[in-house]
Amino acid sequence: MVRRKRLLVDVRPLRVGEFRRLWAAGIVTTLGAQLTAVVVPLQIYEFSGSSAWVGLAGLVGLAPMAAAALWSGALADVRDRRRVLLTTTVGIGVTSLLLWAQAWAHLRSVGVLLVLVGVQQALFGANSTVSRAVTPRLVRPELLPAANALQSVVLLSAGIAGPLLAGGLLPVVGSGTLYLADSVAICATVWAVWRLPALSPIGGGERRLEPVMRQIADGIRLVTRRQVLLTVYLCDFAALSLGLPTALFPQLAAETFRPSDIGTLYAAVSAGGVLAGLFSGAFARVRRHGVAVAVSAGMWGLAVAGFGTARSLPAAVAWLLLAGGALLALGVFRKTVLQTAVPDGMRGRLQGIDTVVAAGGPRLGALLHGTVGAALGVPWTVTGGGVLTVVVAALVLLADGRRNRQGVGVSRPGQKTADRTAGP
Repeated sequence: MVRRKRLLVDVRPLRVGEFRRLWAAGIVTTLGAQLTAVVVPLQIYEFSGSSAWVGLAGLVGLAPMAAAALWSGALADVRDRRRVLLTTTVGIGVTSLLLWAQAWAHLRSVGVLLVLVGVQQALFGANSTVSRAVTPRLVRPELLPAANALQSVVLLSAGIAGPLLAGGLLPVVGSGTLYLADSVAICATVWAVWRLPALSPIGGGERRLEPVMRQIADGIRLVTRRQVLLTVYLCDFAALSLGLPTALFPQLAAETFRPSDIGTLYAAVSAGGVLAGLFSGAFARVRRHGVAVAVSAGMWGLAVAGFGTARSLPAAVAWLLLAGGALLALGVFRKTVLQTAVPDGMRGRLQGIDTVVAAGGPRLGALLHGTVGAALGVPWTVTGGGVLTVVVAALVLLADGRRNRQGVGVSRPGQKTADRTAGP
């Protein structure tokens, strides 16, 4: 019985009041955000009649998100993170209200929608960056894997429930009401952030913000000097670009399965992550988080390669469930490394870089898979991408093993430099 409890999801971070409020509010807010994520592309297609405009919306948000993530990461290292988080959260809510206003006014303007999408994505990039830098100030270092798993389960669950809810409500209440519901839902997170204590830089009050490019350059230099950070970014980028075949799901559904199966393919990845999250208690016993990142990336690549060979829907779903579980583990250990392997004064900048990688990897992956898939065929492209991801993960593990044999391994938590004064 004790062993079974250790395998189930670790809920100890929920004993910390500040984290518990943020986590509970995130359930409501993330579900609301999924409503907007479904309605925006539908409206763009309705107004333009072209899928090209829908694709453009994804690119429009990338540059603002990346720039805002890097800037907010630098800001979070010298300012009160609670105040920055509160400002960006309120900003997202205001943008949702503006989306409701354009729907209520029947503007039917693709340009207005693209501008609002760009603004909201910038705010989202800043908000998610600061939010991940806040978590290590709320819970003890040994509870970070569990805290990250709990947050990831919320995101993945909303990714399943949100589109289903939007699909059911849209014909009944219309797009404007769903935008309004999103803006109301984010009030839960505004309240939770408001209840946080001040989160000024450790060791002193707020400091003057140096030139942002210099701040970002300092973060990049830290990444190049810490092998465990390079491991994390390399494995994550490989998994999200080489091994993320979601851009080919429509073609797979049309040619290999049935068009109606596309929803099952998308949901299977999230469902696999949720299932893995329910048994994430084992993550707390992992000591070498950098190695865990590489192993998780390798498992993701292996599952994607297997998915590329599947010719029946049950087999495809089974591989995608395994892939989703590996992706959750990769995300949990990646966040844990970035939250514990650097001093608190650098966490914001590292989280900003992570947001850029997490946002840019899937978009580059969509371009690569679409281009290569047209030339080589879908099965070869999917399986090949998975195999390449496994190769990258294996090379990282070999390099890490060589460093440890030489006595310079860097992926053990005992060697991290993070402060242990933060958090209750």
